[in-house]
Parts: sequence; C-alpha cells; structure tokens
Amino acid sequence: MSAQPSRPVAVPRADYLLWAKRRPHPANDLGRSDVTACELADLPGAREALELTGRNDDGWEPLVERVAARYGVRADQVATANGTSGANFLVFAALLRPGDDVLVERPAYDPLLAVPAMLGANLLRFERRFEDGFRLDLERVAAALTPRTRLIVITNPHNPTGVLSGTGDLKRLGELAERHGCHVLADEVYLDAVAGTAPPAAATLSPRIITTASLTKAYGLAGLRCGWALADTNICEEIRRARDLVDGTGSVLAERAAAIAFDALPLLAARARAILAPNFERFDAFMAGQSALEWVVPAGGTVAFPRLRATGSADAFADRLLRDFDTAVVPGRFFEAPAHFRVALGIPAGVLERGLGAIARALAGTPS
Repeated sequence: MSAQPSRPVAVPRADYLLWAKRRPHPANDLGRSDVTACELADLPGAREALELTGRNDDGWEPLVERVAARYGVRADQVATANGTSGANFLVFAALLRPGDDVLVERPAYDPLLAVPAMLGANLLRFERRFEDGFRLDLERVAAALTPRTRLIVITNPHNPTGVLSGTGDLKRLGELAERHGCHVLADEVYLDAVAGTAPPAAATLSPRIITTASLTKAYGLAGLRCGWALADTNICEEIRRARDLVDGTGSVLAERAAAIAFDALPLLAARARAILAPNFERFDAFMAGQSALEWVVPAGGTVAFPRLRATGSADAFADRLLRDFDTAVVPGRFFEAPAHFRVALGIPAGVLERGLGAIARALAGTPS
C-alpha cells in the first residue's frame, strides 16, 4: 500500500497584510499607515552616494553605528532587519520555541499573532480597553502571565489606536518581566511620529525589553525596508543568528541609503511634522462634529482609529465608502476591533479633506 503524499502545514495568515496587498486604491485612500513616501530629492546626497557593493555581514557598519548613536546604545546592541516586521519576526525566531507562551495585547496588529503561532507558540492575551483609553494595564498583564510565558508583546504607541505608554509604565513592565524571567517585545515603529519630543526607546529603560522600529512609518521611507532591533547584547546576537537562516544579510544598497537618511533625520522629521500636525488638527475638528463617531485621542502616530457608536461592525460602512464614495479606510476587524475603522493621517491634505467629506456624507446617509 503506497503512502499518501503529505499535505503542507498551513501557515497562519496575517489577514490585514493580505487585505492591504490586494485591496483597491481609490482616489481618496485613507487606508495607508505611513507618511507620504519620500523621493530621492527629499534626501540630499542620496542619488550620488548609492553604490551596489560593500560588506554587510551583520548590518552595514555605518548604518549600525548611526542607529546606535540615535538611541545612545552600543553598536552591539543593534541588529538590523528587513523593516520592523522583519525585526519582529527575527525576535520571535530567536526567543521562541514550540510550546512557549506568548502574551500579546488586544487589539493587536495581526502579524504579531500569526508569527508566534507559526513558530508553535501558544498565544495568550491581555486587554487594552476603549473604556480605559486603551492604556497599558500592568495588572492585566501580570494576571495573564504563566510559568511558560517567554515573551510579552506590546506596541508603543499602540497600533492601531496611537495611545502612548508612559516611561514609568514601561519601566515597571520591564521589572515585571525581570521577576518573571521573560522578555518584552515593544514594537515602536510609530514612536518617532509622536508629537513633541519623542520619549526614549523602551529598550533603553530595561535590559528585559527589546525595541523594534524602522524608517517606514514616521519618515516616509517604506521602500528602504530599513528596520532594527535594540536589545541586550546577547539577545542581539541571537537575532543576528536567526537572520542567518532567513535572508543572511540585508541589501547593502538599501542600508547605504538608510545611513544617508539617518544623517538627514531632522530634515525628514520636519517634513513628516509638516504633513501630520495639520492633518491631526483636521481630523480632530472633523471628529468634534460627528456624533456617530467616538475615539480615544492618540498621542501621535500616523493614523486615527474612530469607532461607530451604533453598530458592532464597521465592515458595511467601509464597503459603502469604497463602493459609493471612492474612499478607502481600514476595517477594524483586522485589529480585533470590528466597530472601528482606521484612517490615514500621513497623506496629502487634499486627499484627507476629500476622504473626510466622504465619511461625513456616508454617515449622514447622503448619496455620493
């Protein structure tokens, strides 16, 4: 009797990313989450400085040195990656083994759930509630820990709400992880988009915390796929060795360009603020006039996450916006918050204005 061919094991899906890659891109696209993309002209010296060759064994050294200087850490506390998503994957791969427990916030960005599941870890959850302003509740975190918890996963600012955790809470979270013998992964890709002076990276507050970030969201440089992890020296070494098994090294071309971007961060940050600050004011004023919506006002970031008061799901509303008003928002179901929808703030002002007008007409039940 011949053996039956084995079936491939199904990889857990990151439904939001699948939707984001395949969705339509209408005239009023409020479904993005990054600042409008830079062009080469926005990055002085980029066109002239790019070369295709160079040693890049564990990250291009000039880039690693610039990341380390940006955060006030040593170069051996930096591990480069293919964007923040790549950095998160490498942290999971370095730390988790089948059967480990991973404690993840809810609502959550779904790749932070799918990757641990793919690696054979058990997912446990703690709530960040609308009624509490989506704050990080350390008592809820502590109550959800188990003897097998290997990693606690948060986003800061919270993705998708933009709520910022205070430095004191992050220090106490690191102390909790220390007592429990586990680590914290803090995805801080939106941190540099916080209004005013950005707080310190969580990894600088405790050796038990690992920060991941990139140039993608706050600076409009998604095309570079430049990400990194900040961590204890030994953890960083494990992350680099995990990368050996994934893509070996990053693109030296992209990392050279990223190093140039680090030299121009003040210029890029000013460009982003010029986009985000007036758009935040526009959205805040819009929300003040919409009785059908409510939200937790974020500390910053590049998105807003309003909630429909009268329904448990925003899916039909998002579908109608796209079908009748040529306007895209992200349905909240992708973040385990189905009554919400996500709106981009890092886009051209005219696109946001037209999109908000479409949302207002759709809420009022007026035709397109």
